[in-house]
Amino acid sequence: MENFSLNILGCGSATPSARHLPSCQVINFRDSLMMIDCGEGAQLSVRKMGLKFSRINHIFISHLHGDHCLGLPGLLSTMALHGVGGTVKVYMHREGIPVFSQLIDFVCAERPYDLEFVEIPPQGGVLLDTHALTVEAFPLYHRIPASGFIFREKPKLRHLRGDMIKFYNVPVRDLQSIKEGADLMLDDGRVIENSRLTTDPTPSASYAYCSDTVFNPRVADAVRGVDVIYHEATYREAEAHLAKERFHSTASQAAEIARLAGARLLILGHYSKRYPTMDGLLKEALPIFPDTIAADEGMVINLNEYAR
Repeated sequence: MENFSLNILGCGSATPSARHLPSCQVINFRDSLMMIDCGEGAQLSVRKMGLKFSRINHIFISHLHGDHCLGLPGLLSTMALHGVGGTVKVYMHREGIPVFSQLIDFVCAERPYDLEFVEIPPQGGVLLDTHALTVEAFPLYHRIPASGFIFREKPKLRHLRGDMIKFYNVPVRDLQSIKEGADLMLDDGRVIENSRLTTDPTPSASYAYCSDTVFNPRVADAVRGVDVIYHEATYREAEAHLAKERFHSTASQAAEIARLAGARLLILGHYSKRYPTMDGLLKEALPIFPDTIAADEGMVINLNEYAR
């Protein structure tokens, strides 16, 4: 099975904590690495998790609060020292592009790679479209402009039935079109339906990143049908007033978003430092959405397992 996995590098909130690092994740899609947010310590976490700097080609910054972006200059500097080549694209909101462009030019003027900044439209939209994957931004509802990201694996090809391919002596030139769903036309004019030659494709997986945001049903609408959702759970219900004031969410609100969206797995994260363990957050989320886990640094989740 082709790799599509999520690596948790940091899942804490803005205030430093001895337990958790600031926000940072890495999507491994068929050995190409895409980073989501880049809090302080991101480059050290990349090293600890055995990820390769040379495979990071895309970095998506959800918003311009420091715990989501202040690790970026150090990461890009380290990538330059490692001789990373090609093009590295950084996706962020318009306000941050001139600031970070000048800062990175100042601290890391000589780079073996081409650095390209891409503006995230406030209304969202497709940011990346390859032959196998799309990355789409959508609005979140925070104190400053913020975006979530959806990573969608495109539909896969059908599986050939070796016995039937041999039985009908299918030419090699026709195999690709058959995997794409075409019927087979024999020399005598008979048509062999594709369903006799193939089996259903492996399901494609999808993942949504939602941090930071106040509770809003429009987030559920944006990620409806996504298999795995990471949603901030900064507070417990006892601090719901703080969540509302600071445009964050509680664990139970995150669970409600996952329920409304029809997800298969919810990952809680972006924890306030006030909680010594995540047990209380899970206790509040599980009755609403039973398939909930708490993120932790070093966690690797195989997204293919939740594809449908």
